[in-house]
Amino acid sequence: MAIGNDSSVTEFILLGLTQQPELQLPLFFIFLGFYVVTMVGNMGLILLIGLNSHLHTPMYYFLFNLSFIDFCYSSVIIPRMLMSFVKQNIISYPECMTQLCFFAFFVISECCILTSMAYDRYVAICKPLLYKAIMSHQVCLMFMAGTYGMGFVGAMAHTGCMLRLSFCDGNIINHYMCDIPPLLQLSCTSTYINEVVVFIVVGINVIVPSLTISISYTLILSNIFHIRSTEGRSKAFSTCSSHVVTVSLFFGASAFMYLKPSPAGSLDRDKVSTVFYTIVGPMMNPFIYSLRNKDVKIALSKTLKKRVFS
Repeated sequence: MAIGNDSSVTEFILLGLTQQPELQLPLFFIFLGFYVVTMVGNMGLILLIGLNSHLHTPMYYFLFNLSFIDFCYSSVIIPRMLMSFVKQNIISYPECMTQLCFFAFFVISECCILTSMAYDRYVAICKPLLYKAIMSHQVCLMFMAGTYGMGFVGAMAHTGCMLRLSFCDGNIINHYMCDIPPLLQLSCTSTYINEVVVFIVVGINVIVPSLTISISYTLILSNIFHIRSTEGRSKAFSTCSSHVVTVSLFFGASAFMYLKPSPAGSLDRDKVSTVFYTIVGPMMNPFIYSLRNKDVKIALSKTLKKRVFS
């Protein structure tokens, strides 16, 4: 049976994170726990922001969308990954391409929204008197339209280029998901165009946001050092520290994974790197942004009181 571009492969086998039998069951429960925490944490933050009007500000508008992206992002990756721990994980060609498309969409969208959040923090700290005028509702909507628009374009570029390839014999993907590097290694046709697209799309969505975020935080730090009061400096640092941790985790792992001379590197090492920005990041983000955030703690306390005494 041929499917798309004379490809003789109709299904793939995902090897998963590891092939060691003694690790399969413990890892299943560990990552199941990660998934539950990710779903509860991100959905909780979404509901908390939605139910509390004093959190309806640009900062929390972006955080709301970040949680939504992380929620969907994890649902695309982890359920299929969990299957690899308990049985042979067979995924059809259309399902594989669909997973790749949604994965690319959400990972690129996350790059863009983290950049938007960095700009928001820059305006809040460096131009506080103009904050409401600069970060208006219309501007926030434009940022989000650009975020999802970039995600859509990047996902279509990656998926479209992958669909043009032929997979003749090999159908075993040394990964826990349908990612670009392991799929390129299985192709029996030239992957040159795909590699060029990866460097262009990933370059735009990693290097450009990284530079933008670096410039934003350089200006923020310069401004913070000019704040005379210790309390003011501490407040400014606490406002930015959560975002810096998230950005470092996400962009560091994704740059290591994709911005290499060739996709033919160690896939086992790549799988571990991918875990950080596909699973650990989305799980940690709700806690990173809420544990040191007084507004979120107050909103949570009020919401719980309303539910208990209503």
